[in-house]
Parts: sequence; C-alpha cells; structure tokens
Amino acid sequence: MAWDLRRALLKKGEFESARLIDFEFRERARTMKLLAPRVSAALEPQALAGEIALGDDESILRRLLDRFPDLEEAALRRDYAECRAQARKELIAELGDPTPYRLG
Repeated sequence: MAWDLRRALLKKGEFESARLIDFEFRERARTMKLLAPRVSAALEPQALAGEIALGDDESILRRLLDRFPDLEEAALRRDYAECRAQARKELIAELGDPTPYRLG
C-alpha cells in the first residue's frame, strides 16, 4: 500500500480551510458582541452577533448608522476596529493562532 501525497494534501487543505472559516466566524460574532454595548445600552449583544448571518460587517455597520442616527460614522468605525482587534486577541489566546500549519 503506497502513501498518497495528493490525498494527504487535499485532506490537509480541507482541515485548514474549515479551521480558518471557524476562526473567522467566531471573530465576527465576538466583534459584534463587543460592539453592541458601545453602540447602545439597549442593543442586545446576541442580537447584533446574529446579524452576521444577514450580511457582511460593512452592511451591519450601515444598518447601525441608519438605526441610530446620533452615531458618528468615524466613531463607529473606530469602535468596530477596536472590538475586532480585541476579539482576535481573545480568540488567539483561547484557540491559538489561526495561521495555517506548514507541512514539513
């Protein structure tokens, strides 16, 4: 029985893709949970995190600007960037670095 390099690489690619997609999903959800209290005390973190299923982060930010007219766009984008950085830092501490592992 011979070892199949192609099959091993395909399996590794599938595993790495799934791992990176999972990390990205968790990062987006946690970013929105962290952003919710900065936008409004009345905004539920889980509800905002659930909106990631409806569109990308840019569309969520636009909807927040429409829903809360007193928000400054620059301040919202700054808060979003800070929350995203914090979410990534927390996830790396919990799950490890998402950088793909190299064969070798």
